[in-house]
Amino acid sequence: MKKQLLFLALLSFFCVVSHAQDRPYGKPFATRTVVMAQNGMACTSHPLSTQAAIEVLKNGGNAIDAAIAANAMEGVVEPHVNGIGGDLFAIVWDAKTKKLYGLNASGRSPYSLTLAEFKKRGLKHIPADGPLPVSVPGCVDGWFELHKKFGKMPMPTILSSAVKYAREGYAVHDEAAGGWTGMVARFGKYPNIKEVYAPNGAAPKRGEVFKNPALANTLEKIGKQGRDVFYKGEMAQTMDAFMKKVGGFLTAKDLADHTSEWIEPVSTNYRGYDVWELPPNGQGIAALQMLNILEGYDFSKIQWGSSEHIHLFVEAKKLVFEDRAKFYADPAFAKIPVKSLVSKEYATERRKLINPNRALSKIDAGNPALKDGDTIYLTVADGEGNMVSLIQSNYRGFGSGMSPDGLGFQFQDRGELYSLTEGENNTYAPHKRPFHTIIPAFVTKDGQPFMSFGVMGGSFQPLGHTQIVMNMIDFGMNPQEAGDAPRIDHQGSSEPTGERMEDSGYVTLESGYAYETIRDLMRRGHRVGFGLGGYGGYQAIMFDAKNKVYHGATESRKDGHAAGY
Repeated sequence: MKKQLLFLALLSFFCVVSHAQDRPYGKPFATRTVVMAQNGMACTSHPLSTQAAIEVLKNGGNAIDAAIAANAMEGVVEPHVNGIGGDLFAIVWDAKTKKLYGLNASGRSPYSLTLAEFKKRGLKHIPADGPLPVSVPGCVDGWFELHKKFGKMPMPTILSSAVKYAREGYAVHDEAAGGWTGMVARFGKYPNIKEVYAPNGAAPKRGEVFKNPALANTLEKIGKQGRDVFYKGEMAQTMDAFMKKVGGFLTAKDLADHTSEWIEPVSTNYRGYDVWELPPNGQGIAALQMLNILEGYDFSKIQWGSSEHIHLFVEAKKLVFEDRAKFYADPAFAKIPVKSLVSKEYATERRKLINPNRALSKIDAGNPALKDGDTIYLTVADGEGNMVSLIQSNYRGFGSGMSPDGLGFQFQDRGELYSLTEGENNTYAPHKRPFHTIIPAFVTKDGQPFMSFGVMGGSFQPLGHTQIVMNMIDFGMNPQEAGDAPRIDHQGSSEPTGERMEDSGYVTLESGYAYETIRDLMRRGHRVGFGLGGYGGYQAIMFDAKNKVYHGATESRKDGHAAGY
């Protein structure tokens, strides 16, 4: 009892009790105003990346060119979260065809690495670093697929800003400096890490100038010689030789056989708005499933930030994440009932399991057949009406620790997310894409673009997407308010890697929720904590069709920057 009282006292100290204004719980929350422009908009997690995108737009490139430029720059200035050693997903609104296009640019596992190899090593989970979690990096091919289908500007020009800053250097910002902390201690035992990321003997600190000439050379060659220099040429041979040297399994054949895939986005209608995500192997449809369940409640009568709001949100998440753990995987290896999972009928059945007064625990996945038997996010829009929603990641900070000789980047550790339990949808197999956390999103209204957005942050991303949509549609916030509003997270659900939910898990809340709300959540059986991080990073562009104006919003928790022209 004493411990509970102490915990509540600490919560009351840390949590901000909002005062009533024109909206419940003290909204609006915006830390800055929405950025507005007519001819183009770029919202990224770093000012230099936004600047690179705007320069491309001003010089005649379109939104797709600008998004590639921004992503390349992100790999230079924020190497702790993304880079060409990772994967990419994108949703593109093409103004000419007035249609959404989805791109899955995630890589596959090595042909030569088998489930038997993991068993021989006595592993129950794939480690987070070293050669074992390395899968084919899909980012570069993703750039060229996007460019081939929609791009206008020559690729060397698109990549020129990233090449310049990698070669000449840039001042390390707060977010990257924090991400760099501990990197050398963790990865310094591996080849090339200190030479590339700590050339002066230690990780660069905030405000110090950092250069990566090896990455500059790599990007310059990719721009001039195309994607094949990376997947079939000298770089592929360098990567093959490096992986052999460190006892890895990725080979030149794995790289040569890599292809991205154009896929159809999946949607659900939430109170008149069509919300779009990409189907598995990503987790995007989890947001659609959550929205379908929550649509059954009248949030015009439920206050933002109330215990009822948080309780229903968390319970919907628990239900959906059991399906996520069981079904989401590479569709080439598993039959995934996507249509049924995102159906309103299935949501109605799952909603019946929610007790309005008590937290659920030990939930099973549903039967979606019914009657039918970690990361950077950026978004760019141009004057022609094209919009890009793009997300790209190494998975965990800096990736696997595997940095091929002379190329200036690290391989991702996305392979950590396979399950090593036989017979599951996401069980490891050669040449298979892993379950993916990174998801871009898009919203349309009456067949026209309404908003391109995303919230990076590992497993939090479907929760972040759902909160953004609810904040705008249910609670009337603008894009900046929707991103700045205090966020809700829940941990403890089953995972596609094989972990299973054992109890109700725990809810973590950012500061901004009333003490009375937290106390009532605990009465309902929730374990509640105060979280200082793990709430993702958000960017969004909303299109005002009436005035033909873009509204840009960015993440206040990071070095986010929105700009237009």
